Amino acid sequence: MSHRPDGRGFPATKPMTVLPQEIRPLARRVPPREISHDDLQLLRLLATGLPVDSVARRLDLSERTVRRRTRMVCDRLGFGTAIEAIVWAARRGLV
Repeated sequence: MSHRPDGRGFPATKPMTVLPQEIRPLARRVPPREISHDDLQLLRLLATGLPVDSVARRLDLSERTVRRRTRMVCDRLGFGTAIEAIVWAARRGLV
């Protein structure tokens, strides 16, 4: 089931804009575990707004692996989306 005309499966995405009033509630959240160096590296690249394929190339991983690792990082930190995890990390000066 493809959502893109080129048949690659995932729709192309644009960098999201998070408004300050949306950030405040997210920044109060405290994750249950520490974040690893690999997790931070992934969040830093995602925070730049790079598309998943570019992040995958920079990390020498497949796009599928980047998506899976992003989901795992979010789950580990207790966030529902990568944006929430990135905002959390940015508020703490990690990205």
